[in-house]
Amino acid sequence: MAAAAGLPGSITLVGAGKMGFALLEGWVAQGLSGEGVTIVEPQPSPALVALAQERGFRLNPEDRAAARALILAVKPQALDQVAPAIAGEAGADTLVVSILAGKRIADLSARLPQARFFVRAMPNTPAAIGRGITGAYAAPAVDPEGRAVAEALLAAVGEVVWVESEALVDSVTAVSGSGPAYVFYFVECLTKAGVEAGLPEETAARLARATVAGAGELLRQSADATPATLRRNVTSPGGTTAAALEVLMAKDGLEPLLERAVAAARRRAGELSG
Repeated sequence: MAAAAGLPGSITLVGAGKMGFALLEGWVAQGLSGEGVTIVEPQPSPALVALAQERGFRLNPEDRAAARALILAVKPQALDQVAPAIAGEAGADTLVVSILAGKRIADLSARLPQARFFVRAMPNTPAAIGRGITGAYAAPAVDPEGRAVAEALLAAVGEVVWVESEALVDSVTAVSGSGPAYVFYFVECLTKAGVEAGLPEETAARLARATVAGAGELLRQSADATPATLRRNVTSPGGTTAAALEVLMAKDGLEPLLERAVAAARRRAGELSG
């Protein structure tokens, strides 16, 4: 298999649920194909089976060897069950990239004792449309080449931001990993508020969804403007937006609420270790 766009020549993907499959589709979009890709997924979806057949990937083969890159994309709670079956694929030269929330490098090393090179990463669900962002941490043993390989794997589904402390991966998880759910819930709440204001539910839902999607795209395209600047640009003194923001920006408003939410997510990520 010829490597595509900086991807390694041999890849084993363990877990091809929503996030694992999104990564796989991102690699395929970069031209990845061939038997150098092994997928371990005990319950493969029809889409995964079709993609493996189309691209020549090895899906759940009995004979498996150590890969250049091993990507762990199972649920954190499944690590103990999965590790014995894949330990042989994490060799001394294998780069292990884990997207398991909360699982420390020490946890991974204890279960994959031959492996020496670990990267912890946390992508988010917009990866499914190539618009995700991943926070990643490379263990000290990972050299620049290994870091570049990890970035090529992760960048297939969006931006990559590196952090210099493993402890910060839990913070990444709490902000961007879980963050899309916060945005979706905001749309739910805005929809309900619209209904309370007298709008038909379908109209309120359409307005709320398009407003958040459009504001997000405006934010993305306004790289030189801070969110605070964009907020001020649409806030006329004494106007309707200012009246609403007075509520949202109160001492018991949105900021302390989000701080508590992020702290709770970060705390839970820590509880998942071990």
